[in-house]
Amino acid sequence: MKRPQGMGRRTGGVSLVELAVVVAIASILMAVAAPDLQALVAAQQLRTASGDLLGAIAETRSQAIARNARVKLAPRDPGGADWTRGWTVFVDRDGDRQPGVGDEILQVHGPLPEGVRVDFSFTQSAPPQYIAYNGAGRSCSDTGGNASRLGTLSLFHGEHIRRIKINMLGRVRVCNPARDDACEGAEAPR
Repeated sequence: MKRPQGMGRRTGGVSLVELAVVVAIASILMAVAAPDLQALVAAQQLRTASGDLLGAIAETRSQAIARNARVKLAPRDPGGADWTRGWTVFVDRDGDRQPGVGDEILQVHGPLPEGVRVDFSFTQSAPPQYIAYNGAGRSCSDTGGNASRLGTLSLFHGEHIRRIKINMLGRVRVCNPARDDACEGAEAPR
């Protein structure tokens, strides 16, 4: 049977109007979801940064125990105060509190993501800041291996906070002040 003129087969596809409607709906949904997506990214970046720093602290402690020597973790900032620039785990052979030519570098971490802030609140918090462990695995000062050095590193990103707490025995834990007890520390920067 022959089809009449103009009654051709329908081709697959969409019209320009249908495509415009779909793009408009997708744009509205993306505009609504974008703030939540940004908060999700910030939370994940903060979890990753605190996990990396926690891992560096654990490496510092385990290397101190394995070597039966004092091992340090310090910010890569030349002034010794900005942890967002990254950090270095090292054996400070020359005692200058900075990784250098004669020191044994064990681990280096690069800068943290844009927007992450770190506050350091330890006994003897003046720069240069550092975390040191002695051969017994206890947190200590870099001048005397038996003086306990405890405190809190607070990491901030937007409204999210994580704290890394080191007790007087050198044990470390991560907490979230929004849901964990005994998770006090520095106020979020404004």
